[in-house]
Amino acid sequence: MPDFVGAVDQGTTSTRFMIFDHGGNEIARHQLEHEQILPRAGWVEHNPTEIWERTRAVIQTTLNKANLVASDLAALGITNQRETSVVWNRTTGRPYYNAIVWQDTRTDRIASALERDGRGDVIRAKAGLPPATYFSAGKIQWILENVEGVREAAEAGEAIFGTTDTWLLWNLTGGPDGGLHVTDVTNASRTMLMDLEKLDWDDELLSFFGIPRRMLPAIVPSSHAEAYGRTRESGPLGGQVTLGGVLGDQQAATVGQVCFEVGEAKNTYGTGNFLLLNTGTTPVRSKNGLLTTVCYQFGAEAPVYALEGSIAVTGSAVQWLRDQLGIISGAEQSESLARQVEDNGGVFFVPAFSGLFAPYWRSDARGAIVGLSRYNNNAHIARATLESICYQSRDVVEAMRQDSGVTLDVLRVDGGVTANDLCMQIQADILGVPVSKPVVAETTALGAAYAAGLAVGFWKSTDELKQNWQEDRRWQPAWSQEQRDGGYATWKKAVTRTLDWVDVG
Repeated sequence: MPDFVGAVDQGTTSTRFMIFDHGGNEIARHQLEHEQILPRAGWVEHNPTEIWERTRAVIQTTLNKANLVASDLAALGITNQRETSVVWNRTTGRPYYNAIVWQDTRTDRIASALERDGRGDVIRAKAGLPPATYFSAGKIQWILENVEGVREAAEAGEAIFGTTDTWLLWNLTGGPDGGLHVTDVTNASRTMLMDLEKLDWDDELLSFFGIPRRMLPAIVPSSHAEAYGRTRESGPLGGQVTLGGVLGDQQAATVGQVCFEVGEAKNTYGTGNFLLLNTGTTPVRSKNGLLTTVCYQFGAEAPVYALEGSIAVTGSAVQWLRDQLGIISGAEQSESLARQVEDNGGVFFVPAFSGLFAPYWRSDARGAIVGLSRYNNNAHIARATLESICYQSRDVVEAMRQDSGVTLDVLRVDGGVTANDLCMQIQADILGVPVSKPVVAETTALGAAYAAGLAVGFWKSTDELKQNWQEDRRWQPAWSQEQRDGGYATWKKAVTRTLDWVDVG
């Protein structure tokens, strides 16, 4: 068997390809950003064709960097930004519209109507999700209703839907020439259209959004070689590589962090933050604003579920300091600027740019910086930005404790923001528990590689994967309980200042 496994990590701002060896060590990577299309306030789109072109490019460049060829890969995994929705023509392969991104809020009226008339409770019961702009179903409905000809094409079986995993997999396996139209259980569980326990599309949920069933991909396990097939000759890997696994990005990070036991949790710090807690083979229904989601399903094994707290704006708040305010030139500068002050100087920043996700689910919220006085400067705003990432994570940890009864002993962390030493120290201080980062911080791609490798026997079991996990750094809490309680109480007060800002009909 070849010595390596590859993983496509198709994220919100970029696409990367990574190659790993049997020990889970990174061999090579390449990454390319794609355009963020912002047609109007609250709208966020991507060009699906650009994403496919970027994917082809990063695969080829990574292989070249490592001096490898496609046949050196035992399997290929895919992980992806979830909920982001693409509708394209089955015959031509052309998208009918840009991908509507998970952050996009144009469907707020659809979500509000579902909540008002009681259908929201049906969605919670069947799909484990609240009706929200975040998820895919409303985005599909919007395209069907607003893009000319799509409704007719969908009913004729020509217009098909997928999240970005499905879009890439379809293209990798041939596109218009026999490409496979499938998704895995984790991505399907983010649509508001799948019954969590049956692991199948639900006709009643489809009727809420007016979505023809024939638009939708087949739902298959997260790790399963036969379900995904092999790459086609026309693609960047030729016809040589088995597609072994697909996982939504946050579930992939949970697998990459080897959180295979009930009660183990990880927090991924990317564009947004996503905290997942493994709850085992029985779904736990949240009463505190969390999502019940599929964590993974390996082959014929029973699915494993998770509670998830999804936070819309964390790393992208640091990008906002760079791109919109211009007070830093790069993400790493947020740390050095924030270190110029000892605390936040009374400033709290709630970055509710797209409303608030878990545990609030308030699409009427908008961002606010509060507590400003003449004394404050840009360093206090930078510090408040880092603290906002950590306070939002505490909101989710508190909700998980109430839902599951689990009190964290340690929080495993990964993603780009974990390179910010100050931010991770603040996270430990605000939570009051140690924060642990693994040697391989890019656990999203690693999790996709693990799913693919398990499917073809490159790794024999999850026990083998656990042996690969190694701690790189641990941050211990340093704040007093009084500091922790006082800061959190003021944060909660700041959150109230963001609410009821936008009228949602």
